[in-house]
Amino acid sequence: MTSSVRRLVAILQLLAASSAGIGEGFCADFRVGVVAYEQGDYATALREWQVLAKQGDARAQFNLGLMYDSGEGVPEDDRQAVLWYRKAAMQGDAKAQSNLGVMYDNGEGVPEDNQQAVLWYRKAAMQGHARAQFNLGFMYANGEGVPENDRQAVLWYRKAAMQGHARAQFNLGFMYANGEGVPENDRQAVLWYRKAAMQGDAKAQSNLGVMYANGEGVPEDDRQAAFWHRKAAVQGDAKAQYFLGSMYFFGIGVPEDYVRAYAWLNLAASQGHERAAEAKDLAREIMTRDQIAEAQRLSGELAANIESARSSEL
Repeated sequence: MTSSVRRLVAILQLLAASSAGIGEGFCADFRVGVVAYEQGDYATALREWQVLAKQGDARAQFNLGLMYDSGEGVPEDDRQAVLWYRKAAMQGDAKAQSNLGVMYDNGEGVPEDNQQAVLWYRKAAMQGHARAQFNLGFMYANGEGVPENDRQAVLWYRKAAMQGHARAQFNLGFMYANGEGVPENDRQAVLWYRKAAMQGDAKAQSNLGVMYANGEGVPEDDRQAAFWHRKAAVQGDAKAQYFLGSMYFFGIGVPEDYVRAYAWLNLAASQGHERAAEAKDLAREIMTRDQIAEAQRLSGELAANIESARSSEL
């Protein structure tokens, strides 16, 4: 996990933790730590939470784990993160249980151990923690730490999806589209892909575009297919870039435009999409030098916009 992503996750989890109820004796000092953390005063946050954590406050223990996990206010130290996550997890803190599962899953601060990951994911999932539910579903789907079981995967994906977890919604849609753990049902696949797509999940947007292009679970609609492929393509999804480029090349759902076709195919090809590379070469054969030059310029512009959007999200 990159430091910027770790920091974002840490802030979000800290904010969530600050709203949970605890004994009044701890409350004031804990909130002092939260305010200090939000202001970037990590030394004060660390000082306040260390005292409470040593007194057994689970939220403070969890937050210390986050600080060591993300390297905010202290040197990044996965072993210390695991130590504090474990203390909070043993008191039943669902967020700490989920994060401890992640540490075991990734071998961070502890030897990689999928069975231990499943154990802690399950504890958090049973308390309704959406991320843990998704992770537990993933473990069942891939047979990691537990025997592969698509029905159990669907069960846990559904629990997380019902709470709005976008990746769980996408995975549940995929299970319905492929008849894994549930009877194949394109309408249900579309329903869950759409929920994830509306939250900005690029893979769901791309797959929803495919469903519209093929008339699976929805009436065939090339314009809608292009609409959803474009949303995924501008996020850097290579498959969507390939499909959108192909649609521009043949004028399906969008006006025929060899320049835009080449630009999107070039982006997909640069990510190793073999069919896009082949299609780009075919397009090149019928394009003028000026068109190719314009397409390459546009491709560079699109790539810069995608990278800029990614950077702003971090």
